[in-house]
Amino acid sequence: MGRHFSDYLFISLKGMAMGAADAVPGVSGGTIALIAGIYQELITTISNIKPKLITTLRKEGFNTFWKELNGNFLLALLSGIIISFVSFMRVAKYLIEYHPILIWSFFFGLIIASIYYVGKQVNTWSLLTTIALLAGTAFAYYISTLPSLASNNSNFFLFFAGAIAICAMILPGISGSFILVVLGAYKTLSDAINDWDFKRLAIFAFGAVVGLLSFSKILKWLFKHYYNLTMALLTGFIVGSLNKIWPWKITETVMEKATGNMMPLNDLTPLNTLSLFQQQTHNFDTYKVVAEKSVLPTTFSNMNGNIDAHTITAVGLMILGFVTILALEKIGSKK
Repeated sequence: MGRHFSDYLFISLKGMAMGAADAVPGVSGGTIALIAGIYQELITTISNIKPKLITTLRKEGFNTFWKELNGNFLLALLSGIIISFVSFMRVAKYLIEYHPILIWSFFFGLIIASIYYVGKQVNTWSLLTTIALLAGTAFAYYISTLPSLASNNSNFFLFFAGAIAICAMILPGISGSFILVVLGAYKTLSDAINDWDFKRLAIFAFGAVVGLLSFSKILKWLFKHYYNLTMALLTGFIVGSLNKIWPWKITETVMEKATGNMMPLNDLTPLNTLSLFQQQTHNFDTYKVVAEKSVLPTTFSNMNGNIDAHTITAVGLMILGFVTILALEKIGSKK
C-alpha cells in the first residue's frame, strides 16, 4: 500500500525530531530515527543512491527515477531535519548557555528510554552480542571523554568535519554535533548558520553527502549480514553516550579560543563549572571546555558555592524525555 500525505507529514515530524536532536552536542539523530521506526529505511534509501540513477532519469524519466530514489521519503525527512536543525540550533545554543542542566536532563531521560527500545530489537542475545554491547559502550564512553580541539576555519577541514560528523549523526548514541565540538568545528558551523555564509555551508554539506553515501553502504551491509551484532553494538553506543549528557558537570580544563592556551578553570574563577562562570560574565565566546567530569547534583552544588542544582526540575524533565520516547516509539510502531 502506498503512503498518503499524512504518512509523509509524520515522516517530516520525525525528521524534525532528528534535526533537533542533532543540533545538541551529545544527542544523536540516529537514535531518534531508530526509535521512530525509520532507521533501516533511511540507511537503505541512502545506500541505494548510485550513479545508475542518472541513467534511469535520462532513459526512463523523472517518475521512475523518483520512485527508485524513494524521493518522497527523502524529501519529507530531509525537509524536517533541515528546518529543525537550522532553527533549533539557535534555541539549543541559548539553552546550553543559560539552562544547561535542564536541557541535558530532558535528553538524559530520552536516552535512558532509548536504550530499552533499541536493545529489545536484538532478536537473540549471546556471548558475541554481549561483547558487541560492551564494546559499543566502551567506545562511545571514550568518545564522550575526548577533549575538544581548537577551532579551525579552513575549507578542507570543514569538508572533512562534515564527512565525519554525518557518519556520527546516523549512528545511534554518537552525536554528530558532539563530534563537531571535539573536532573544533561546531562554532565554525554555528557561525556560518548565523551569518548565512552559504559558501561554508555548501562545503560542509558536500562533505556530509560524501560521508553519508559512503558510510550508509557499510551500515546496510552490516544490517543484512550481522543484524543482531549491529543492533547490540548500536545499543552499546547509546549506553556509552550517557556520560556526555549527564546534566551535572565539573569543568577541569578550559581553552582560551583566541590563543589556544589551556588552563585549569580554577585559574579564572572559584566556581568549578565553566557554564556558571559564563552566565555570570555573559561571555560565552572567550573560553570553551576542554576536559570535564560528571558528578552528583549534591557535589555540583557544593563545588559551586551551594548553588541550586535544580534536582527536582531536572528529574521531572528526565521523566518528560522518557515519556517522549514512549510516544515516538508508539508512532514508529504503527504500520
